[in-house]
Amino acid sequence: MKNLITSLALLISIFGFSQSKLTNGLEVHETTRLENVSIVVTVDSAEEIESTFKIEDIKEILFSSNANEIVSFKIVCNGDKMANGKKSHVSYKIDGNSNDQDAFLYAVEKIRKAAISYYSNKN
Repeated sequence: MKNLITSLALLISIFGFSQSKLTNGLEVHETTRLENVSIVVTVDSAEEIESTFKIEDIKEILFSSNANEIVSFKIVCNGDKMANGKKSHVSYKIDGNSNDQDAFLYAVEKIRKAAISYYSNKN
């Protein structure tokens, strides 16, 4: 008897929750928006920077973002281990707007060159 009541309760709850909502003839459309795009790249060498990303990759991401959206780019350059056992690192970050893509891409290119220069000067 206990199994019968449990089975019926489970069956009723499944049918109750599986019913679709009434929309009275209205169709519900969901849209996906890309907001506040943040790109973070972590690298260990200049060769990684050159192989990990190109400016064209960033252009592609900006192209898919909506107008007037906040975009940010950050590159983290890992260094050698310090005396306390933690890795040293330096990071460069810029914030911009998707409406001003040329200025943002120019800044990304400068950051990329600065990160490569960091590893070149380290050796």
